[in-house]
Amino acid sequence: MQWIPSLPGRMKQHKAQSPWSPLRNTLFRNLWMASIVSNVGTWMHDVGAGWLMTSLSSSPSMVALVEAADTLPVMLLALPAGALADIVDRRRLLIGVQIYFLFVIPALAM
Repeated sequence: MQWIPSLPGRMKQHKAQSPWSPLRNTLFRNLWMASIVSNVGTWMHDVGAGWLMTSLSSSPSMVALVEAADTLPVMLLALPAGALADIVDRRRLLIGVQIYFLFVIPALAM
């Protein structure tokens, strides 16, 4: 515990925060774990794609092109997506994207 001044002439006592204290929040912990699992899956895909390209061609430029093609959509769409999320109501945007997915995903599966 440490003493931190809050108002002139007064001292307020605060508990020292642990780096693990945000994980006490259930919602944050669940989102954090889902993010970790998603990132591990993405890394597995990246390694698998690079490995497959290495087995198909020994050219370093081909392997590099696979990795570039894997990250290019994120690089190109991140800025417009962020701008769109700032302009449009996020709730309506998420609902619209989910409705779009409802029709596009079955069409792609066919």
